[in-house]
Amino acid sequence: MAAKPLIPPEAAADPDAIRAAALTLLARRDWLAGELGAKLQQAGGDGRATAEVIAELVGERLLDDARYAERYVASRAQRGQGPLRIAGELAALGASRELIEAAIESGPDWRAVAGEVRRRKFGATTPDSWTEKARQARFLQYRGFSSDHIRAATGADLEPD
Repeated sequence: MAAKPLIPPEAAADPDAIRAAALTLLARRDWLAGELGAKLQQAGGDGRATAEVIAELVGERLLDDARYAERYVASRAQRGQGPLRIAGELAALGASRELIEAAIESGPDWRAVAGEVRRRKFGATTPDSWTEKARQARFLQYRGFSSDHIRAATGADLEPD
């Protein structure tokens, strides 16, 4: 049995049908406004009617890009991802640079997150050899942490005595 289409072809320009589809999607998870608009158009919604519905949802605060970005940053940070990786993922979803910067800035203490991720993976003691520091740094870099966060987490501060 085929799945029922999100927006029936005969209701492609009907704002009520598009709104119902949008609310169905919003019941499952938060969306960026642009991401939801693209999904609704892909499901068969008319471009103009979809834009109107998205504007209404934003006005009613049922759709909030800032809230989405803050929750996205918090959930990814909890999973041990760093700000660079999270910013890249949000940009790929269509979030604006200003929105991404604000969400990353209001996120957790990234040095502490990097330190916790390093401890979970490699243990409580900081690495002694440069080989081990480099290995741990590569891991943290892959996770999306900046060089400052990595130096703080691995104890590889290069300050002169």
